[in-house]
Amino acid sequence: MLYTETTYCRSTGISGDDEFFIRKNSIELGRLCSISSQADVYWPPHKRVRISAPFLFRETDFEQNKQPSINDLPGECIFEIFKRLPSGRERSLCACVSKRWLRLLSSIRKGEYGSSKVVKENIDSVSYAIETISSNENGGYLTRCLEGKKATDVRLAAVAVGTSGRGGLGKLSIRGSNSSCGVTNFGLSSIARGCPSLKSLSLWNVPHVGDVGLYEIAKECHLLEKLDLCQCPAVSSKGLIAIAENCLNLTALSIESCPKIGNESLQAVGKLCPKLQSISIKDCPLVGDHGVSSLFSLASSVLSKVKLEGLKISDFSLSVIGYYGKSVTNLMLSGLRNVSEKGFWVMGNAQGLQKLVSLMITSCRGLTDVSLEAMGKGCANLKQMCLRSCRFVSDDGLLAFSKSQGSLECLQLEECNKVTQSGIIGFLSNCGLKSLALVKCMGIRDVSLDTPLSSPCNSLKSLSVKNCPGFGTASLAMVGNLCPQLQHVDLSGLYGITDAGLLPLLESCREGLAKVNLSGCLNLTDEIVLALTRLHGGTLELLNLDGCRRITDASLVAVADNCVFLSDLDVSRCAISDSGVAALSHAEQLNLQVVSFSGCLGVSNKSMPFLKQLGKTLVGLNLQHCNSISARTVELLVESLWRCDILF
Repeated sequence: MLYTETTYCRSTGISGDDEFFIRKNSIELGRLCSISSQADVYWPPHKRVRISAPFLFRETDFEQNKQPSINDLPGECIFEIFKRLPSGRERSLCACVSKRWLRLLSSIRKGEYGSSKVVKENIDSVSYAIETISSNENGGYLTRCLEGKKATDVRLAAVAVGTSGRGGLGKLSIRGSNSSCGVTNFGLSSIARGCPSLKSLSLWNVPHVGDVGLYEIAKECHLLEKLDLCQCPAVSSKGLIAIAENCLNLTALSIESCPKIGNESLQAVGKLCPKLQSISIKDCPLVGDHGVSSLFSLASSVLSKVKLEGLKISDFSLSVIGYYGKSVTNLMLSGLRNVSEKGFWVMGNAQGLQKLVSLMITSCRGLTDVSLEAMGKGCANLKQMCLRSCRFVSDDGLLAFSKSQGSLECLQLEECNKVTQSGIIGFLSNCGLKSLALVKCMGIRDVSLDTPLSSPCNSLKSLSVKNCPGFGTASLAMVGNLCPQLQHVDLSGLYGITDAGLLPLLESCREGLAKVNLSGCLNLTDEIVLALTRLHGGTLELLNLDGCRRITDASLVAVADNCVFLSDLDVSRCAISDSGVAALSHAEQLNLQVVSFSGCLGVSNKSMPFLKQLGKTLVGLNLQHCNSISARTVELLVESLWRCDILF
C-alpha cells in the first residue's frame, strides 16, 4: 500500500501510546527503516513500545518456539535410557522426577541394568562406593517394613528402585494396606523385578495381592527362604505352587486365613522344597488330611517345626505325623476339633517322634488321660510341654505321663480345670521338673492332703502360679516342703495369700531366691518384705510388688539395707512416699537399673534430688500416673538422667 500523506495508524495486535507514522519520501532519512520497496516506518526516539495486551501467535509460530522435552519421547526410549544409568544413585534421582519415571524404572529387572558396553566398563569405577552403602545391614541385605497407609504400590516401587543399588533388599514385610490405593500385584511385581536378592517376604492383610504377584516373586526371587501369608484372600494354590516350583531354597512357610490355598499346594511344597524346615498352617478351610499327610510323607527328613491350628484334619493326619515326623523337634497343635482320642494315641504309639523336644496342645478335645500317657511313652526326649484348655486331662493322666516320661523339664498347664492339687504334687514327686507354671487352673483347691509327702523334688528351680484363686496357704506350705531348691517364684494374681501363708515357702527355699513376683497379692504387708529381704537379700535380683497396696516405705528401707544384687524393683500402685525414695537413694550397696513408681501418689516433686541420685545407675524409670510430680520436674530429670529411659 502507498501513502502520499503522513497518516496515523496502529499496528495490528499491538496497543500502546507510541505512534507509528508511515510516510513516503521523508526527509528524516536517518530515522527511516525500509520495510519494503514501497513503505517506510518512522518512530520517535524518545519512547519505547510498551506491551499491554497479549501477543497473538499462529500455531506454527508457537511450535517453532517450543523447547523440546525428554517427556516427549515414547516410554520405550526412556526405558532404554534408564537401562544405561551407571549406578543406583542416578536411578534413585531419576525415580524422584515423576511417577511415570518411577514406574518405568521399577519395570526394569536388576539384571537389565548396565546393558551397554560403556556402562559395563564404568560401573566398577563410578558406582562402587555408592553400591556398597548399607551392604552390611542385616547380613548384607536391607530390611523394609510398610504398614497401614504407607503400604502402597508407589512406595513398593520406590523401595525396589532405591534398594537395588544399596546391597539389595533381603527382607520385606507388608502389614495391612492403604484403603484407597493399597498394595496390588503391580507393587509386588516391582519388588520382584528390582530385588532378586529377596530372602524373606511377609504379606499380612493385603486383599488385592493375588497369584500374579506371587508368580513374579517366584519367577525373579529364586533366593527366597521365608514366606509368610496372612489374610491374603486372593492368593490361591496356584500362586503357592509357583513358589514351590521356583524357590527351592524355601525353609520356612507360614499360611494363615488364606481361604483359597488347599491340599495341592502343600503337596507341591513337600515334593519340590527339599530344604523346608518350618511349616505353620492356621485357619485354611481347604487344607485337609490329604495336604498334611502329603507334606509330612514327602518332607519327613528335614521338617523340624510344625504348627497346625484350626484345620479340618482328622485322626489320619496325626497318625501320619506320628509315623513320618522323625525330624520334628517342635510341634504345636491347636483347635483340631475333628481329632479324637484315637488320633493322639496313635501319634504317640507310632514311635516316630523320638526327636520331639517341645510340645504344645491347645483346645483339642481328643487329648485325654489315655492319649496323654501314650504321648509320654512315644516322645522319649521331650523337654517342654504346654497344655492349654485341655478339659479332659485330669490327675490320672498327669500321673501316668510322669511315670512314662523321664526327660521332661518344663511343664505349663493353663485352664486345665480337672487338674487338682493332688495331681500336681504327684507329678512333682515322679518327674524331675525344673520349671512348673500353673495359669487359671480352677480345679486346684487349698486343702491339706492326708497322705504324707513323698521325697522332695530338688530339681524344681522355677514355680509360677498365676490367677489360681484356690492356691492358698496350705498349697504354698506343701510346695515349700516339696521343692526346697526354688530360685524363681511368681505368685502374681493370688489375692488370697497372706504373710503367714507365704512365710513357710520363703523359709524353705535353701538356695536363695533370685526372682520374686508378688504383683496383685493384695493382702501382703511390709512384714513379708522384711522377711524376704532378711532371708534372701543376698541373692535377690528382681522384686515385683505391683499392686500390693499395703506395702509402705518400710519395705523400701528393708530393701535398701539388705539387698545387694537387686537390679529390678517394681513398687507400682503401692503406698510409697518421698521418704521411701530417699531411703533407696541413700543405700550405698544398691545398684538398681530399673525402678517403677507408677501410680504412687505419695511420690512428689520433693523426690527429684533422690531420683537424680538413683539415676546414676538407672537405665529405666517409670513415673507414669504419679500425679504429684509435675511436668517441669520430669523435664529436669530427663536433662539430668540422659542415660535413663523415663516413662511419664
